[in-house]
Amino acid sequence: MMSKRCKYALKAMVRLARNYNQGFLSTAVIAQDENISKKFLEQILLELKRAKLVNSKQGTAGGYYLLKSPDDVSLADIYRIFEGPIALTPCISLNFYEPCDDCVDEATCYLRNELMIVREKTRKSMMEATLTSFIKNS
Repeated sequence: MMSKRCKYALKAMVRLARNYNQGFLSTAVIAQDENISKKFLEQILLELKRAKLVNSKQGTAGGYYLLKSPDDVSLADIYRIFEGPIALTPCISLNFYEPCDDCVDEATCYLRNELMIVREKTRKSMMEATLTSFIKNS
């Protein structure tokens, strides 16, 4: 299940995507529009900034903005920042691989083989779900 932090990050990113190339959005505006606590949103936006998905400008006319086109930011990008790997087990993770301590032979592991198929389908779907697709479906 997606955490509240990840869900709110996604909502904030979609709001910023709606404003893409139209200037900056303040934390207060995003918080109000998306019904997110301003303090919680500030923490989330800082994580997104560290991940280089958003940037900010200080001052009264400042705020946050996307660093990439909404077509180039996927649900997978956001999910990995807040939730970690998409894979259900560490032995099938593309970015966070770890061998399972209870597995004798990964090559013949029936769980690993099937879960790799699930991971690929999930990853593909999450990569296809861009900020633009969220906007189109709203």
